[in-house]
Amino acid sequence: MSTIPLNQWATPGDPAGDPSTHERLREEIKTLLVEQNAVLVAHYYTDEAIQALAEETGGCVADSLEMARFGAASAAETIVVAGVRFMGETAKILSPDKRVLMPTLEATCSLDLGCEPSAFSAFCDAHPDRTVVVYANTSAEVKARADWVVTSSIAVEVVEYLMDQGEAILWAPDKHLGAYIKEKTGADMILWDGACIVHDEFKAKGLRELKAVHPHAMVLVHPESPKGVVDQADVVGSTSQLIKAAVASDQDTFIVATDQGIFYKMRQAAPGKTFMAAPTAGHGAECKSCANCPWMAMNALAPLALALRLGDNEITVPPALAEKALLPLERMLNFNKV
Repeated sequence: MSTIPLNQWATPGDPAGDPSTHERLREEIKTLLVEQNAVLVAHYYTDEAIQALAEETGGCVADSLEMARFGAASAAETIVVAGVRFMGETAKILSPDKRVLMPTLEATCSLDLGCEPSAFSAFCDAHPDRTVVVYANTSAEVKARADWVVTSSIAVEVVEYLMDQGEAILWAPDKHLGAYIKEKTGADMILWDGACIVHDEFKAKGLRELKAVHPHAMVLVHPESPKGVVDQADVVGSTSQLIKAAVASDQDTFIVATDQGIFYKMRQAAPGKTFMAAPTAGHGAECKSCANCPWMAMNALAPLALALRLGDNEITVPPALAEKALLPLERMLNFNKV
């Protein structure tokens, strides 16, 4: 197998680079995946070259919940997680005997960064009678302090279940998703003050203006977005739920308020339909919608090939911590059996 010298590689985060180098990297990665009995799992927000490669090699492209399920069920000895660090940690916690690699360990998440474990622990200590529910976009340390971990695809249903048990909720870290759940369910919830740097930038005024230009477009919104954006949605849901809504709808034009990486899968699942990014910027801005996570963009072919070639960027989670974090994660994965 031929390998590519580092100085011939595209810059990490650059999805294009030289076409011949791009193809050689793809072939090298495919060979290494087979040789190492490895599977590639990629999030919807990664570059389309990464998503396509995951599909071609028998991996998966999914939201964080389905990524976790796929990795845990896979017979592969190595899981390569193209996403952000908490996703790699989750894969390792669920598959402690497997090697978990990432293209880079620098890819993190603003929600994770904004929920520092010691501060979160103090927040929990201040409300000891509440059931702690945390979003999957958190560190292993934060998950270990939680009673439940949820993704946006099941968050409402889990909170409704806990309400039926008479539980009051302490929620972290995304305040917009938390507020949406609270309004939707009427639950007694105290919210951590965190936000996604991508979804927090969607603009209600800009969305109204875009809807006026495209009055027949269906508006699809991820609930990490501000309330003024969520309130204008025809469908509010997780990444996988928004894709399903686009497929099921008779509409042919959609305005989408989530990371633009989702367009690869939306166009694949609903060919012939038009997808537009919801605005994040006002008049005069060079970028009308800059809805791209900078950390997801770090998942490029070059660092992915290097990680496999050298065994770099392996995710480790201390066993005692993993054991504590596993309990709320298993509750998430088994929720439909409750």
